[in-house]
Amino acid sequence: MLRVLAVDDEKPLLEELLYLLRSDPRVRSAEGASDATEALRRVTRALESGPDGADGIDVVFLDIHMAGLTGLDIARLLAGFARPPLIVFVTAHEGFAVQAFDLKAVDYVLKPVRPERLAEAVRRACEQLGRSEEGPAAAVAPAGAPVAGAQAVPAPRRPVAEVTVADRAPDQIAVELGGVTRFVAIADISYVEAQGDYARLHTDEGSHLVRIPVSTLEERWAARGFVRIHRRHLVALARIDELRLEAGTTSVRVGAAELQVSRRHARELRDLLMRKATG
Repeated sequence: MLRVLAVDDEKPLLEELLYLLRSDPRVRSAEGASDATEALRRVTRALESGPDGADGIDVVFLDIHMAGLTGLDIARLLAGFARPPLIVFVTAHEGFAVQAFDLKAVDYVLKPVRPERLAEAVRRACEQLGRSEEGPAAAVAPAGAPVAGAQAVPAPRRPVAEVTVADRAPDQIAVELGGVTRFVAIADISYVEAQGDYARLHTDEGSHLVRIPVSTLEERWAARGFVRIHRRHLVALARIDELRLEAGTTSVRVGAAELQVSRRHARELRDLLMRKATG
């Protein structure tokens, strides 16, 4: 079971996060800190007491935008310790995901926090620590039914993005933004950009971040005409407007975006485009 520290400088949000964490049977204890100074003091005490000490912390659920040091600053400081706690970022801003995963974050949860999404973050932390996900014996209510005295917190067994791709209608993918789930048609996606453990899906309307590797999407969407052109990019063949060969480099124009094609993929891409053009 997990010992957790939640850090947020907005008291109502911190209290809500603590409530949800304490409702999860896989969490042994959950304490709060309202600023970076308090959080660092609490983590330092935990590290001094050792991993099995009374003050130990396994996971820090960390807001990013705070007065003084940001959550990213705190994570960088913690990374300097020999055995730092795991980090889960909890934020209203999706734009820091790449930096978060560069700092080896276990997960990146968007506000407003949904119980099932937080439960998934707890599952990932348990998995990384090699802890059993079974908490104390408790009555199990049917899905969606309230449990007396506590808020039901379902614990998905698979990452959210994997459930989306596998279980949703095959021509759609679910994306999350600020706690709201939207379903995007795969046919509307022009290209995919790798961003750490995430992939950014680009459409004519904008872009969406999902937690699933580009390599997985490459495999699953090959039959839909998506081709890898670079380690960072997967492109819908039908959305390529131009192929450019210039000074020994190859690039493609997809709408307003110009994307580099690696030498490894250039010949295959040219052959695919030629076959497409000649029917």
